[in-house]
Amino acid sequence: MASSAWFSRLRSSPKTICTRLSPTHFRHHTSQNPLIPNAPSAEQSSRPFQWFSAYLIPMALAAASGTALVSQFESSPSFCDASELDSRFTGTSERKRSNEFVVEGSHKNLPRELINDLKAICGDNLTMDFDERSFHGKPQNSFHKAVNIPDVVVFPRSENEVSSIVKTCDKHKIPIVPYGGATSIEGHTLAPHGGVCIDMSQMKRIKAVHTEDMDAVVEPGIGWMELNEYLEPYGLFFPLDPGPGATIGGMCATRCSGSLAVRYGTMRDNVINLKAVLANGDIIKTGSRARKSSAGYDLTRLLIGSEGTLGVITEVTLQLQKIPQYSVVAMCNFPTIKDAADVAIATMLSGIQASRVELMDEVQVRAVNIANGKNLPEVPTLLFEFVGTEAYSLEQTVLVQKIAADHNGSDFVFEEEPEAKKELWKIRKEALWACFAMAPYYEAMITDVCVPLSRLAELISRSKEELDASPLICTVLAHAGDGNFHTVILFDPTDEDHRQEADRLNKFMVLTALSIGGTCTGEHGVGTGKMKYLEEELGMEALKTMKKIKAALDPNNIMNPGKIIPPHVCL
Repeated sequence: MASSAWFSRLRSSPKTICTRLSPTHFRHHTSQNPLIPNAPSAEQSSRPFQWFSAYLIPMALAAASGTALVSQFESSPSFCDASELDSRFTGTSERKRSNEFVVEGSHKNLPRELINDLKAICGDNLTMDFDERSFHGKPQNSFHKAVNIPDVVVFPRSENEVSSIVKTCDKHKIPIVPYGGATSIEGHTLAPHGGVCIDMSQMKRIKAVHTEDMDAVVEPGIGWMELNEYLEPYGLFFPLDPGPGATIGGMCATRCSGSLAVRYGTMRDNVINLKAVLANGDIIKTGSRARKSSAGYDLTRLLIGSEGTLGVITEVTLQLQKIPQYSVVAMCNFPTIKDAADVAIATMLSGIQASRVELMDEVQVRAVNIANGKNLPEVPTLLFEFVGTEAYSLEQTVLVQKIAADHNGSDFVFEEEPEAKKELWKIRKEALWACFAMAPYYEAMITDVCVPLSRLAELISRSKEELDASPLICTVLAHAGDGNFHTVILFDPTDEDHRQEADRLNKFMVLTALSIGGTCTGEHGVGTGKMKYLEEELGMEALKTMKKIKAALDPNNIMNPGKIIPPHVCL
């Protein structure tokens, strides 16, 4: 946690990007993404009537059909985002601007009536202090920024307060941004349109623990680490382990996972049901505590991963696991990163039930050495964890040692003692913080792609060639057991060439992953950062279906607008 506090101080120092960039700093840059269409050419601009007619004629026909369509459009901002409509007439596509690090947005002043209503609901649990609003509007772990910050931050203490807040915002058509642990990195908690930030940190009660059913009912503001400390005396734990500081509500919103997902699955596999406040203030519960149900639409999975765009999560029923009786942590070195990836694949194909399979490249190991004063061999490295009975764990360890030896593995070591295991696993858990030891004043662009397991070695090998050829410091981390691959790209936020190179590398890895059947995000979510890749991954019809769901549940488009669904998707 000390490293986390240090990281927060570093991020808020005067040298960070958020104090240097003006809202217009990046607007002149254009995207090199072939998936994104260019603005009108000089030839098109010389024929303005032909270019504008493509948009004006359909609008004229719509106007001629009567006022019904106009009324529907004006009352339903989610029909098509205003920023995209505006961009069609300026010739500057929002899709081009989505490649930038500063997210643009419209803004309107909050009505006095709304402020009075919020004060009546929240009392002293409301602030309009500029520093507090800035803190909530500029994520501490993300290079994404927005031109606006929240106009007000509220701290509800109950589900009913959340409902009242949302009803008031919907009445005045004011945007809402739910806020959890602020550990997300794709701009999920940005407030590009201003509005009301709903900080859920005061709702952190553990409502019930059903030990015989192995489940717990919690409020969204509790962190997964706090929850596991509470559960330990019961011999239970919640198995997902994203970054320190992540809260259960935010973990649901982003459909996160972590290093244990290879054994226990992601957030969608570990939530039994939840409660949420919809855009009109209605409170829904998505299911019972039964482990199986075929009753109706799966609203639980609809809300998990919706990133606050469909509702505000107010209660979660979680599936728990027994704390393993015994565990072994092992580490092995390899001459190439492909060898290491091949061992991860071979391990999973062998049927061995590893609970963790984590990969680090030689640059990441060097960062660990610098940060912690260690002397580890600076070569690609795999870390494993095996759990179960003592005999089973040791048997799995021996089997993996043989697989590693067949793929040029060396220096295979394993630990059984608690302190030794903790020290060995600390190498991976603190990998991100270790990176900043190599460049303390740099920003980190963290990639997050996932591919079918059989293609992991190919993806990592192709990406590694690009990373090694880059002038930037780039480290490789992977949840190698399920095909989830990260890089930490360190760049100087004051150097335009650095920013463009970091973005190029990120784009290369995403497009490479998509070309071999993968996804642009395995566990970090979409936010604002990955919107530009969704059409390539999912197709326009899928995006339109998402838009229809969004429009049906949030007709005034107040729920975390500008996230997930690209602004060019129109109904």
